[in-house]
Amino acid sequence: MQTLAVQIQDSYIENFMNYVNNHSENITISKDKNLELDPYFYERRKELHQTRNDIKNGNIEMVSHETLWGNIKNHLKTIETK
Repeated sequence: MQTLAVQIQDSYIENFMNYVNNHSENITISKDKNLELDPYFYERRKELHQTRNDIKNGNIEMVSHETLWGNIKNHLKTIETK
């Protein structure tokens, strides 16, 4: 069995559901709670996992919270003096 994401035009949903109901022995429909909450859930999760792997492998550096906010404050000071 394969899982697919299907986008259906609002005007076609009734026809699609009729098709599914007529072929219900071969098709199972379930809502993905993750996609209901965030349509880009799986893309974001993939990116987060890649970022975590890059940090673990040393490909990118993770800076501390204090360093990040220190950089932001310094940047804001340079903007305010202009």
